[in-house]
Amino acid sequence: GLMLDVCLLGCGGMLPLPKRFLTSLLVRHGGKSILIDCGESTQVALHLCGWSVKQIDHMLITHFHGDHVLGLPGLWMTMGNNGRTEPVHLWGNPGLQQIVDGLMVVCPQLPFEVICHDVAELGYQFELNGLQVQATPVEHRVPCLAYSITLPRVGKFDAARAKANQIPLNYWGALQKGETIVDGDHIYHPEDVLGAPRKGLKIAYATDCRPSAEIVAMAQDSDLFVAEGLYGDPEKQQSAAEKGHMVYQEAAQMAKDANVQELWLTHYSPAMTNAEEFLHYGTEIFPNAKCGTNLMMTELRFAE
Repeated sequence: GLMLDVCLLGCGGMLPLPKRFLTSLLVRHGGKSILIDCGESTQVALHLCGWSVKQIDHMLITHFHGDHVLGLPGLWMTMGNNGRTEPVHLWGNPGLQQIVDGLMVVCPQLPFEVICHDVAELGYQFELNGLQVQATPVEHRVPCLAYSITLPRVGKFDAARAKANQIPLNYWGALQKGETIVDGDHIYHPEDVLGAPRKGLKIAYATDCRPSAEIVAMAQDSDLFVAEGLYGDPEKQQSAAEKGHMVYQEAAQMAKDANVQELWLTHYSPAMTNAEEFLHYGTEIFPNAKCGTNLMMTELRFAE
């Protein structure tokens, strides 16, 4: 579990196109997956991606526009048909339960429970399968959230300190994993054998929004920042802004300000037929910007 697998399932906005699925992100850690958004082509992309749909325990929803939620009932039915019985957890803004109740009308007989969580009630921070998730309200035409997912990393194991503290060898492994050991009168803590925490792995995700200082703060030092570029052409900036969206330059500026390692642009307007044509507007500001494509994958690993 020392890495995160990431797949950008699609890169389009508004409606799925034959060669451009709707924007959705799948993050896998230790055999379990988190899905961000689920438009109507997401299921097809998931099949092509090849990762098990049955392993999706959590779904993070950015907002309640159709191109981000209409794929949910179909995906739930497929998961049920594949034998899933464990609950599926959904996370999002207030009103999520009402959306789910509406979508459930077409799939009332699911073999598992769909449990909704209001992230506002959790102070916009929660933990899933050992990953830390932060939600950040962003500016769009409807309430919308950006998300970051972090895999924390404990400090380096210090054998000399473990010996100096006379900690029995058979406890070293558990302490290294962050467990506290009680042995009679002795209590051994992970911090007795670990150095300072090291930089973990972090993914940030922001679509359907205007740029903001809050997004930059949330995305700070990410290994990967997935952000929308509705248009690449700077002349379309005003049109994008009026709709609560951003252009490549704006996403690239946030990537630069947040000191991220890599930027994937996504959520293209159907009116922009060639996303690559405008990439230079992004790379001029942030050199490691890339145009997201269907099924674009990466494996993030801890740096040595």
